[in-house]
Amino acid sequence: MGTNGSTMLEPLRQGLPPLNLAAASDAASCALHARYEAVREARRFTRGTLDQWHLGERFDDVCLVVSELVTNALRHALPANTPRPSGPEPPVRLHLMRWTGRLVCAVRDPSDEGPVTREPEDLSEDCSAESGRGLFLVDSFSDSWGWHPLAGALSGKVVWALFRLPQP
Repeated sequence: MGTNGSTMLEPLRQGLPPLNLAAASDAASCALHARYEAVREARRFTRGTLDQWHLGERFDDVCLVVSELVTNALRHALPANTPRPSGPEPPVRLHLMRWTGRLVCAVRDPSDEGPVTREPEDLSEDCSAESGRGLFLVDSFSDSWGWHPLAGALSGKVVWALFRLPQP
C-alpha cells in the first residue's frame, strides 16, 4: 500500500482557505465543557444553526464531521489525566461560519499538538482502533479540512472542515 494512503490526509497543517471572515454571512459558536454530553450538545447546536440558516439538508454530513472534531478535541486535546485549564471559558469551542457557497466547522481546543492520522492499513488490522479513524471520516465527508495553531494570547489550535454549498 505504501504512501498512497497517507496522501489522502496530506493537508494536515494548513490554514483555512482564503475566506474573508468579515464577509461571512452568518457565524455562530458554542462553548463545550469537557464532559460526556459535549458531543450531543455540539450536534444539537449544529442542528439548530443549520435549520436557522436553511441548510438542514446538509445536517447529516456536517453533523458527522462536527461529532468527530469535537470527540477528537475531547479525547486527545484534553486527556482524562491532564489538569483542565481553569477559568470561566470552557476549553473547547465549536464555530460554524457560512459564506454564499461554503460552510466551515471549526473546533478550537487548548492543545498545541496537531491531529494525528493513522494509515488505512493500521486501521483495518485492529478493528478496535478508534484513534485516527475519525480524521478519515472528516476527510471523506467534507470538501477539505486542516488545522492551524492559534496566534496571540490564546494557546492551542483550530481544526476545521469546509463544505461547499449549492449556489442559490
